[in-house]
Amino acid sequence: MKKAKENLEDDLCPEYDFHSLRVIASGPGRRKPTEPTIALAPDVAQVFPDSDSVNEALRFLMRIIEKEMACQ
Repeated sequence: MKKAKENLEDDLCPEYDFHSLRVIASGPGRRKPTEPTIALAPDVAQVFPDSDSVNEALRFLMRIIEKEMACQ
């Protein structure tokens, strides 16, 4: 079934500038605005394919550092 074409006429004035507005992406699968975004290098992303594996590795590293600091 084909959608009927709508006759959309632009009734906005040309002086309206929407480029300066902040766009908020919302919906399922979107990150919260308060969540940090971290980009992984491609070689690191091959070893750690998801957030859980990265967090697990970093927590392990944190435990090692804590033990080292306690021994000093």
